[in-house]
Amino acid sequence: MDKREKYEVFLPQLRGLIDGTQEVVSVLANVSAALHTEFGWFWTGFYLVRGDRLVLGPFQGTPACYQIPFGKGVCGSAWQRRETLVVPDVEEFPGHIACSSLSRSEIVVPIFDASGEVRAVLDIDSKELATFDETDRIYLEQAMALLATAIYPV
Repeated sequence: MDKREKYEVFLPQLRGLIDGTQEVVSVLANVSAALHTEFGWFWTGFYLVRGDRLVLGPFQGTPACYQIPFGKGVCGSAWQRRETLVVPDVEEFPGHIACSSLSRSEIVVPIFDASGEVRAVLDIDSKELATFDETDRIYLEQAMALLATAIYPV
């Protein structure tokens, strides 16, 4: 099964996983576990907006950075720019924050509430270079839009 097919199978499963609860921590924990298990990435998790910082939320993988300032690293930059960042080689990203020296490529997807504010980011790291591409961006943005409607309702 190719990447696109895996996402096509995953999205309906995600809908089932998030329906019926607004417990933010519980939903984020299950979503990070489901993504991590399904796709086998090195690190899969969430950072939550708290003032001028992102604070570590539920994740799967090795220990991670506790806080990331607005506009710093890939996560803080995705938050600041309000857009998904796909980084083929983290060593070449200016200001990359190395929570693990094993991380080689990364994708970060902002999660918006109903008023359009970034409330969190999904951060995924791989041990391989150039793991993430346009397919990942498209499907992960769809997944995070579904997630946002469950945990940040109107």
